[in-house]
Amino acid sequence: MKTYSFPIILCSVLFMLTASAFAENSPADATLTANPVYQKNCEKCHGKTAEGRHFAGPSLVFTKAAAMSADDLHNMIANGKGHMPKFGGKLTAEEIDTLVKEIQALNKK
Repeated sequence: MKTYSFPIILCSVLFMLTASAFAENSPADATLTANPVYQKNCEKCHGKTAEGRHFAGPSLVFTKAAAMSADDLHNMIANGKGHMPKFGGKLTAEEIDTLVKEIQALNKK
């Protein structure tokens, strides 16, 4: 029985270390880009990874979005600005607030 204890313990420890490494290395934008509201309304311009698209929407990661307050982000999504269409009538306030929180979470990492 002693000969099997060490390999089992070693495998268990390695499994736990591997699982924690994958959890820490998950994409920073996973929550935002997995959000169906983002996928339906934002992905077309800001890209699948929220890093922007050439000749379309700017990156939401480490750009002006990082410097914007929650109120400014909420107002931009709701009322639009420049080429950004307004989503105030299309999305609920809760959906916009969730997007704002997820955008801000991207920029805190």
